[in-house]
Amino acid sequence: MRASWVAAAALVLLVAAACGDDDGNGDSTASPSLSPSLTVTDSPTPGGGPAAAPTATSPVAEAPGPIGLTPALGGRSFDQPIELGAYPGGRVFVAEQSGIVLLLDRDGENERTLLDLRSVVRFGGEEGLLSVALDPAFGENGQLWVYYSPAEGPLRTRLSRFTVDDDAVDGASELVVLEVEQPFANHNGGSVRFGPDGMLYLSLGDGGAGGDPFGNGQDPSNLLSTIVRIDVRNASPEQPYVVPPDNPGRTIPDAREEVWAYGLRNPWRMAFDPATGTLWIGDVGQNEVEEINIGQAGANYGWDILEGNDCFEPPSGCDTAGTVPPVATYGHVEGNCSVTGGVVYRGAAVPSVAGAYLFGDFCSGRIWALVADLDSEPVLVATSERRIMSFGVDVDGEVYVLTFNGPILRIVPQ
Repeated sequence: MRASWVAAAALVLLVAAACGDDDGNGDSTASPSLSPSLTVTDSPTPGGGPAAAPTATSPVAEAPGPIGLTPALGGRSFDQPIELGAYPGGRVFVAEQSGIVLLLDRDGENERTLLDLRSVVRFGGEEGLLSVALDPAFGENGQLWVYYSPAEGPLRTRLSRFTVDDDAVDGASELVVLEVEQPFANHNGGSVRFGPDGMLYLSLGDGGAGGDPFGNGQDPSNLLSTIVRIDVRNASPEQPYVVPPDNPGRTIPDAREEVWAYGLRNPWRMAFDPATGTLWIGDVGQNEVEEINIGQAGANYGWDILEGNDCFEPPSGCDTAGTVPPVATYGHVEGNCSVTGGVVYRGAAVPSVAGAYLFGDFCSGRIWALVADLDSEPVLVATSERRIMSFGVDVDGEVYVLTFNGPILRIVPQ
């Protein structure tokens, strides 16, 4: 384990992202009057909003049931794991916020280092290595995509591509594809995901501080508070990416062409359902409300007009025209503080949550399941008793819960 000051810094990662005291700007604490239960918005598409995302077509549990959690990867402990994914040969990769990516067998054996960015990553608080994804054609091109905070220079986040050879990254292979200036050191968002269309999607927070002081949430002329969608299939130093011709940002007034959706505060983890292509987004709230959103091209999710379904700026009487409400929300009570977006379960080992979207809360360790057709309330299915940093999926579709300063857990039947 690293020294305690590193652990304390990592603890800030999601707590600060959710709570009002992100940076000492004096935001209020959570309201005790909010219900601890989750609620589902009746309609994900208000008047004037984009069309609804597709719903699940694969079999789903009629009502999600309880799940068990068991230590995975041989029960070994990790510091700040932020990503776990399938790797060729039935293995998994595990990325730590400090900047290292490890390869392991699923029993935790045969560890080796895939990538080590610890000397170039600005690590602490909400900065560091934030996301890792294998290219859809990884078996042919060996490309690894990484989103991180560079240590040198001004505050910014960087999307880069590396090349893997013989299960190790060639450090000289980095191609910087996109950099985004960050006014503060928090709310970096951070998920690199490839959609069923082959495009790269990157989630970005509002730039930090508290209450969106620069109004980035409703300003798609910059990339903060957005989901970026770009074509990187032929990325090169001369042309790192191409903007798809059907990107909504090409038609949204004054928007950057890379923008696919906007109005997010700090989207900590998003994931595509491999069975339906639906994109699920966990967006961290400010003072009171955490939210789950369904990805929709051109959507405005409302921050900082709205926090969840509640007016934020102004605190009452806000104009919600054209915004897309979350599909589920919950409040900061009973230890809840910060949503950790999850994944849709498409494995075979735990039929009680088949086809359900699993997500958690960083502080309370609670895990909920929301049936993907949005026809039911989210159900509390487990409490991990650990701080939940992320979720991961192996090659068989089995789901892992990444916890702070502890073991990675695998969901199992109760």
